[in-house]
Amino acid sequence: MLETESFWGRRSFPRFTADRWAERATCLRLWGRESESTPGPLLCGRPVPPAGPEVEAQPGAVWPRPGRRAGAAECTMLSCDICGESVTSEPDMQAHLLIAHMENEVICPFCKLSGVNYDEMCFHIETAHFEQKELGRNFERINPIHHRTSDNRKDSAQQSRMEVHSPCASNHPNISAQSQPKDGTLEHKAFYSENLTESRKFPGSKEKQGDLPKIKGPIYGTVYSPPECPFCGKIEDCPQDMETHVKTKHANLLDTPVKDCDQPLYDCPMCGLICTNYHILQEHVDLHLEESSFRQGMDRVQYSRDLELAHHLQEEEDRRRSEESRQEREEFQKLQRQYGLDNSGGYKQQLLRSMEREVNSGRMHPSEFHRRKADMMESLAIGIDDGKTKTSGIIEALLQHYQNAAPEVRRVWLSAAVDHFHSSSGDKGWGCGYRNFQMLLSSLLQNDTYHDCLKDMAVPCIPKIQSMIEDAWREGFDPQGATQLNDRLQGTKAWIGACEIYTLLTSLRVKCRIVDFHKSTGPLGTHPRLFEWILNYYSTEREGGPKVVCTSKPPIYLQHQGHSRTVVGIEERKNRTLCLLIFDPGCPSREMQKLLKQDMEANSLKQLRKFVGNLKHKQYQIVAVEGVLTAEEKIARRQASQVFTAEKIP
Repeated sequence: MLETESFWGRRSFPRFTADRWAERATCLRLWGRESESTPGPLLCGRPVPPAGPEVEAQPGAVWPRPGRRAGAAECTMLSCDICGESVTSEPDMQAHLLIAHMENEVICPFCKLSGVNYDEMCFHIETAHFEQKELGRNFERINPIHHRTSDNRKDSAQQSRMEVHSPCASNHPNISAQSQPKDGTLEHKAFYSENLTESRKFPGSKEKQGDLPKIKGPIYGTVYSPPECPFCGKIEDCPQDMETHVKTKHANLLDTPVKDCDQPLYDCPMCGLICTNYHILQEHVDLHLEESSFRQGMDRVQYSRDLELAHHLQEEEDRRRSEESRQEREEFQKLQRQYGLDNSGGYKQQLLRSMEREVNSGRMHPSEFHRRKADMMESLAIGIDDGKTKTSGIIEALLQHYQNAAPEVRRVWLSAAVDHFHSSSGDKGWGCGYRNFQMLLSSLLQNDTYHDCLKDMAVPCIPKIQSMIEDAWREGFDPQGATQLNDRLQGTKAWIGACEIYTLLTSLRVKCRIVDFHKSTGPLGTHPRLFEWILNYYSTEREGGPKVVCTSKPPIYLQHQGHSRTVVGIEERKNRTLCLLIFDPGCPSREMQKLLKQDMEANSLKQLRKFVGNLKHKQYQIVAVEGVLTAEEKIARRQASQVFTAEKIP
């Protein structure tokens, strides 16, 4: 049995004894299929003599089993008709036939399931057909029924077959191959259904089916009962008749109506299901309505939750927007206060409040308060600065100093004469732009070139400068700037910058231009190009001139973020570095007056000097005066100021 052993090495089946394999082989044979066999009680195979040196082979003879002594029981060697495999007993042959030739033909006797192995089929029958299995077990207790036919060949084949229809025949040893009668088989009527057997091949199959219901006796009555109609209780002899009865007599109760039936059909208005009974349709529709009502209830619950969530999200959005609006208002108010647009009054109101605080603190006598107030009102009435913050003669003092001292300076260029104006208590914190305009205008008033366009004019006070800028807006200059400042400067602390200075000078027919140094041009955020531009503005000859050059060029208005100053000259040091000379409105008069002394100290110039490393703001703008405009040029520049542009470097 080398081949059988090698087969087991390739399979994962549990290894049974020969007797158990014989029982399982009989259980899983195809019911109703006749097999050709040799005469005698063998399923398939023929006796063959064992090959061996001690015995001469004789066909059909009975040979002693090898290895036994003389006189021991003898056996017959069987050979498989299909593959020629030799075995020593009929149970081994039955096991060989099941394993080698019938494995792919295992079919469930109850539901026609196929394509599985033996163990899987056993598990399927045990789990899916438990009731049929129990019925088969009960039938095993009934005496076998013998069938005889006139055909000798079929009779011989029927005698060699055992029809054990229980899927678990191995559990009943009394039904093994050795205990079965040779002249007949035990038949179960259920195994002759249209899907499980091939009994139609044999004429005697009808007789077998007809004999089973005729069995009488108490044992059969407890095991088998005729099928009963579940609708009307009628009893039929066999399941086929009962099926026909139900389909014909109770078709209206089935899911699918019988063809060629004259009964009315009812369509479900919701899903289109066809029913043959109105009451069933009504129950079906009621189920739809219950489901719809349930869904509506769920929808209402979901809608309520969605509505609550929507309200919650809306409240969160409202709170967020309210917080953003509050922050925007606070930031806007902060900017308004910073740029003097918070309607807290202008120059006059701030000066009065400042003097009142000094009186209240005891630093000013009330009589001094009234005197200063009277002077202020007079200055505002005539529109001329009272000169209390002005310092004159600084350019002349610088010229004298550079000629006699400053050995570290190689050359220096100074602007035309200019007066220094510093901020007072009336414009502290916001008036630097106005004070720088006063410095620039003081230089132009001392220059004969601008006498025609500035005749009969004095340095105005801050409220007057605000009024002059408003007049320029009304002429049509810089409408965008006017809109940003609400077309109003008087009575406010609004800051002004390079654009307002350009607008005011252009309206006075002073030719000027704005140059924007919009980004750094040197290392560490410095602006060396700004220094070079200012040097070129003041100097015409770089070599061969005197050490100190006092030019006729007006000073330059210099603006950066948050502050503005006035450039009055530039130094070229021995090491070829440049240094700007700057008037700062934030520097008080007492500090500026130190520059007027004949023995000016070098430390006094520190407040004027600004090297390249001192100017590191992101952006600088300058307003440089270049001459006088004609009436036509003024009109052209007014038109060009509708969209303000500036020269950018780099």
